[in-house]
Amino acid sequence: MVTTVNGSLRDMARRIEHHTTSPHSAELVFGAMVDETYLRDRLAAIGGNNAELVTYSSGGGKTSYQLKQGVPAEHLPSMAKSLLGGDLVIQRVESWTEAGHTGTVEVTLNGVPGRLDGTFSLVANGSGSKLVLDGQVKVSIPLMGGKLEKVIAEQVIVLLDKESEFTSEWLANRA
Repeated sequence: MVTTVNGSLRDMARRIEHHTTSPHSAELVFGAMVDETYLRDRLAAIGGNNAELVTYSSGGGKTSYQLKQGVPAEHLPSMAKSLLGGDLVIQRVESWTEAGHTGTVEVTLNGVPGRLDGTFSLVANGSGSKLVLDGQVKVSIPLMGGKLEKVIAEQVIVLLDKESEFTSEWLANRA
């Protein structure tokens, strides 16, 4: 979004705060989220076109990975379709730390000069857990940036909800 402050233009990122809940403990959910098999299963189920686990490393209480996900052009708003000229390709890098069950995420999109940056925290929530994303979406396109930030934020929320549902089912099938 572009806001006028004291007669000058100032770019602002769109904040995104979202949480999902799980009936499973934070330890179980964290264990899944840093498990290579789980990541591959999740991508196969909900990763979209040409989804893949690009990189994966784990050791010393830290896990990092890069995911590539795709959204077919026919599932995108017309504004996004015209900008991209085809399918949306999402590059997502996550780094997780076992101590505290926290993580960071960086998301870039093909053909879009912008990104999403955020932090994750996974905490106990009664007998289950809650995953919280606190981040921001920034798209540097005059006049369209704010609209695209809104679309991206909405799509991230939909994706996180789908991933949460998948995680709960994946864990339930392994209990």
